[in-house]
Amino acid sequence: VGSRGTIRDYTGFNASKDAETVRKAIKGIGTDEKTLISILTERSNAQRQLMAKEYKAASGKDLKDDLKSDLSGNLERVIVALVTPPAVFDAKQLKKSMKGSGTDEKALIEILASRSSKQMKEVSQAYYTVYKKSLGDDISSDTSGDFRKALLTLADGRRDENVKVDEHLAKKDAQVLYSAGEKKWGTDEDKFTEILCLRSIPQLKLTFDEYRNISKKTIEESIQGEMSGHFEDLLLAIVQCVNNTPAFFAERLHQSVKGAGTDEFTLNRIMVSRSEIDLLDIRAEYKKHYGCSLYSAIKVRIILMNYFCILKQSCLTNVPLL
Repeated sequence: VGSRGTIRDYTGFNASKDAETVRKAIKGIGTDEKTLISILTERSNAQRQLMAKEYKAASGKDLKDDLKSDLSGNLERVIVALVTPPAVFDAKQLKKSMKGSGTDEKALIEILASRSSKQMKEVSQAYYTVYKKSLGDDISSDTSGDFRKALLTLADGRRDENVKVDEHLAKKDAQVLYSAGEKKWGTDEDKFTEILCLRSIPQLKLTFDEYRNISKKTIEESIQGEMSGHFEDLLLAIVQCVNNTPAFFAERLHQSVKGAGTDEFTLNRIMVSRSEIDLLDIRAEYKKHYGCSLYSAIKVRIILMNYFCILKQSCLTNVPLL
């Protein structure tokens, strides 16, 4: 957990007191949604897990199940996400992206390109615990080619996490990437996968600088010229995360709220999963790149969504809007 999150441990936290407040907010006719929101968004995930334990001890029921039966729609999804351990939440998001016909490659790329080795090991473990199937097996059966190879390498959680950089290795890797792409007729995709998916983040930053010195191009420009499809998208996402992870998520959030509809699943996933890591930095990047606050962008989308829901309802029931 980073120190640039918008949510931190709540001072004076009392798990049993919170569990009782939440229980009162759920039971009876109607749900006190304001109380639920205020308690769950002001506690860290670790504190919410303790609260859920107390809830179960006091009521004999699972907090998540009670929330699911009492809430609905986007609010249910966000609130349930908040009481889910981070690794389990990521595992469920990955499963969701591969479920049914068609694969949500954007979600797969977003999660696998941005998580550390430690996080990926925890996610893989959680995935097996929840689904009794390995994450790698599901990725293998849902994807193909170089895209599959790179995803599996990331899912293994083998990226070096050493913060020390090796200048000699950076020069060597930059030359390998140049020889495997720009300098070659055709592209050796395996070399790109090996270096971009296994080297540490600080090491890759230096490698990308060295690459620019050798090729007079950025690594992004070379990837765009040499690769295609989902493999290209994945490599570009890795480069973005190496250069500036908060900017990567700011762009993903912008994509989720712009245009006619809102991609609530992406919006919810990023807001919940980054809330204790770097959401403060994501907010700053959002403002810098898109000229408005993330808060106001989300607020506008919610107002529009509510308006369209009312409009849809009025069309179905022939109730005049005014």
